[in-house]
Amino acid sequence: MPGRETPLITDQIYHVLNRGVSLQPTFSSKRDFDRGIEVIRYYQNKKIPLRYSKFILLSSSERQKIIAELSEKKEFLVEIIAYCLMPNHLHLILKQLADNGISKFMANLSDSYVRYFNVKHKRKGPLFQGRFKAIRVESDEQLIHLSRYIHLNPYTSYVVKTIPELFSYSYSSFPEYLRESALNFCDKEIVLGQFKDIEAYKKFVLDQADYQRKLEEIKHLLLDS
Repeated sequence: MPGRETPLITDQIYHVLNRGVSLQPTFSSKRDFDRGIEVIRYYQNKKIPLRYSKFILLSSSERQKIIAELSEKKEFLVEIIAYCLMPNHLHLILKQLADNGISKFMANLSDSYVRYFNVKHKRKGPLFQGRFKAIRVESDEQLIHLSRYIHLNPYTSYVVKTIPELFSYSYSSFPEYLRESALNFCDKEIVLGQFKDIEAYKKFVLDQADYQRKLEEIKHLLLDS
């Protein structure tokens, strides 16, 4: 596959997006979503000792030992700032920490997850629409608005119908930002540090919830000029 026209730059932040082929489901069960989160966390690491499919076959003590070693090293390809997995696509906000880090991370993530998904669902071929999209975030203002857009995505798309359901949507970093999740692997300070406290960020996100949903509802009525 040819390289990108514009290389991804180390120490820069990107909105990374990939969709299912023909918008087909990429996560169709709780197990699929959980697996997606697991491989995101695992392949964030720069020097993994073995593929995730082999890792999960190890005993509990062996897995814990590897995770402890990786946690101690803290050598990452990318910093995960925010994420949201949806039924037919995924959003990530990533800071590249090593040269080609995002590309390596996404290749490992895609290869591992697609292999799992195809075996489980007895299918063959690609699952995602070719190369992932990556758009550089150029300012703190863009970053906080992007995090809001991503965290509202399940509500905007009616994957969840109510705001309380959004707080407990397990496949988004929003519950982690609100300290309502056991997960704690995102670098949240770069976003939350721009607000007085967590409640201020929560209000910032929710103030646009219904507006963003209305925009999504009429999007199909808008014509490109």
